[in-house]
Amino acid sequence: MSDKKPELSDAMKKKVEPRVFTKNPILGTKFTIAISSAKGGVGKSTFATNLALALKKVGCKVGLLDADIYGPSIPKMFDINEKPKSDGQKLDPITKYDIQCMSIGFLADQQTPMIWRGPMVTSAIKTFTQKVNWKDLDFIIVDMPPGTGDTQLTFSQEIKMDGAIIVSTPQEVALLDVKRGIKMFDKLGVKILGLVDNMSFFVGDDGKKYKIFGEGGVKTTAEEFQKDFLGEIPINPEVGNFGDQGKPIVESNPDHEISKIYLEFAEKIKSTYL
Repeated sequence: MSDKKPELSDAMKKKVEPRVFTKNPILGTKFTIAISSAKGGVGKSTFATNLALALKKVGCKVGLLDADIYGPSIPKMFDINEKPKSDGQKLDPITKYDIQCMSIGFLADQQTPMIWRGPMVTSAIKTFTQKVNWKDLDFIIVDMPPGTGDTQLTFSQEIKMDGAIIVSTPQEVALLDVKRGIKMFDKLGVKILGLVDNMSFFVGDDGKKYKIFGEGGVKTTAEEFQKDFLGEIPINPEVGNFGDQGKPIVESNPDHEISKIYLEFAEKIKSTYL
């Protein structure tokens, strides 16, 4: 009996070879920044909308892409109730507060669930990145869905992303997912600009800080993976109230202490890229 091992056919070799992806830039913008959270409910969309507005206020031209297909938030947080126009080839983004916006929520009723499988999600992402008339932008802020699923993989593999910011609360259960998100971006070659500790504490009537979700976990995670820690954002009910009214806090009250934190983030990003 021959000891020679069977060899794979050329066709089989092609099937097992790792696929090489071409990362295409989003036309009409200079830089694409993803806002990610490995877990839902940590304030990612609130962060994305307010960061976009803060970048506008420091002199940048900004777009906001709601890539959270299953749970779009931008229509509510920007109080947009119209459908985008089309020239027959591409969709026109809807401009609100001088921000060019696009969301699957503009194309479907807000109460209609998006019961889509992976290929349909991928198709929608490609439409929003390649078939929207984004115009002369410095930055597109992408509000990613939570987790590490099809949308994240499509963006990371096929779209040229210039950086990602990971938003988390300090809870251990959230940080476990953050670590998975960090490893995903690292594996796919997406630069992580840093981690943000959102809802890190609230200030009581007595002036003391209360850290109800734990303390220091996001910063420790950043240090563990040798990533930058961008800072803390405290809990403040006005943030949610303004978002529910369709006019986020950076736009409603730019002098608010929370708005000033976002403006600091925006200045850092602007100085890094422009």
